Amino acid sequence: MQEVMLVQSEPELLIRLSGEIDSGNADEFYEEVMSRYRVAPKDVTFDCAELQFIDSTTLGTFVKILKHVRTDGFRLKLVRLQPRLKKLFVICALDSVMEIA
Repeated sequence: MQEVMLVQSEPELLIRLSGEIDSGNADEFYEEVMSRYRVAPKDVTFDCAELQFIDSTTLGTFVKILKHVRTDGFRLKLVRLQPRLKKLFVICALDSVMEIA
């Protein structure tokens, strides 16, 4: 189960993620994020401190969101990723295309 919670909308969208995001709920995750983003496009930061699990589908979903955000001239950032999850982004070289703090 995953939870996508909008924490703040100014000056950026700060979205807190928790639980697990995988192939079973990645589409739902994408739609929840994009529905919030479409209302007022701006920089997006994901707080991942409570995110427990992601899979390759989720990595692809983050890239899909990144493409929309960058096309509009904004930034996407992931913060407080657990080391084992951050390692997935590094192994796939996604840390070179998106900001991971």
